[in-house]
Amino acid sequence: MKYTIIIMLAGLLGYFGFVKSGHKQVTEINNRPIGEVTVYDFTMKNIEGKEVSLSDYKGKVLIFVNVASKCGLTPQYEEIEAFYKEYKAKGVEVLGFPANNFMGQEPGSDEQIQGFCSKNYGVTFPMFSKISVKGDDIHPLYQYLTSVNNESVKWNFQKYLVGKDGKVVTTFSPKTHINEKEVIQAIEAEIVK
Repeated sequence: MKYTIIIMLAGLLGYFGFVKSGHKQVTEINNRPIGEVTVYDFTMKNIEGKEVSLSDYKGKVLIFVNVASKCGLTPQYEEIEAFYKEYKAKGVEVLGFPANNFMGQEPGSDEQIQGFCSKNYGVTFPMFSKISVKGDDIHPLYQYLTSVNNESVKWNFQKYLVGKDGKVVTTFSPKTHINEKEVIQAIEAEIVK
């Protein structure tokens, strides 16, 4: 019991930013300077295991979000899906990346995650295969996303807004909901560019 409480407190301290992130600054990806890289340079496996080039999303405004099924923030799936249904026709795509980096809150397989999202939240936005978004085994895509503000992902449901040029515009904290005024304003500013 004592160790469980200590582990929980360490997780909470990390979430609220009291623990140094240990984020390594990335200056290049695939032997290219970070300034020349865009999200379009990455190919990812979707949740069904098919390779998808992120260049397929060229010209769209993108929201990248690391997701988890057993997190206190998991109900955000519902509002993200509602947002996606409204904004997809306006040229916005939400891309979900399951990750098990925070207190084991995404332990399932891709198949289990897909079933959970479909059954509980009716998720239709593109979901990708589980990856690591933090730490020594961080996926290169998230190395790129986090290089913009040189800060590691804080928790599940952190959101990255990417413009039509494939470059990161800004980041929204895990507790910032996708339907909040500041998020909508930032997204709509990118839509009209």
